[in-house]
Amino acid sequence: MPLFKADMHIHTVLSPCGDLDMSPRNILQQARVKGLDVIAITDHNSTLMCRPIAELGKDYEITVIPGIEITTKEEAHCLAYFFNFQQVEQMQQFVETKLPFFPYDPEIFGHQLVVDADEIILQEIETLLITGLNATLEEIESTVHKIGGIFVPAHIDRPKYSIISQLGFIPIDLNVDAIEISKHTSPEIFCQNNKNYTKYSFVQNSDAHYPKHIGESYTIYDIQAPNLEEIFMALKNMDNRKIFATHNLKN
Repeated sequence: MPLFKADMHIHTVLSPCGDLDMSPRNILQQARVKGLDVIAITDHNSTLMCRPIAELGKDYEITVIPGIEITTKEEAHCLAYFFNFQQVEQMQQFVETKLPFFPYDPEIFGHQLVVDADEIILQEIETLLITGLNATLEEIESTVHKIGGIFVPAHIDRPKYSIISQLGFIPIDLNVDAIEISKHTSPEIFCQNNKNYTKYSFVQNSDAHYPKHIGESYTIYDIQAPNLEEIFMALKNMDNRKIFATHNLKN
């Protein structure tokens, strides 16, 4: 089977910590430079930039998977990915009902913009997107799976905003499709110190907030086609689909 290179943790101008250069075209141009076949848009607590980048991705021959980076009530970051925009809309509705209103100051936190493919500002979100939802880790995982999405705890090796940093462990009954590690480690190194987690599939992504960071870390999938259906099969080691390799800055 062919190999496909994917970076499935990328922020846009919508994330307050994202650079204003993270516009649809800049993201896709950098993804093409880095040789990526698949990217996922995962802004903090919002999916509103997924559709414009997914539509533009066709011009670049890059598969754009809609996703989100959710902050749980425990302040753990988790990624969710979706197969279609009906699921995306359901997730957006859930997040909007659970996100507490906290007015943000762009001078402190950065702008939270929804833009189109031509960088025309369509909307500026008024409530701070990086706050924790009024929903627990278990509630969010359950909601993602009820909608039909894929649930992946984010950068679990990080000392802040990961499940392990916030809870001390990954709950054994949490329905996890894979776990993401940051660019600062590798599956082998992580499992040397965390032997209880060797059963999980590991992925690695850039968590890019600036164009230059896109594709710095990525996962190579041995799959039939660059789409979420095939990636999900690789996460589950189904029908000879598999994760071929992960890459970080130290590799």
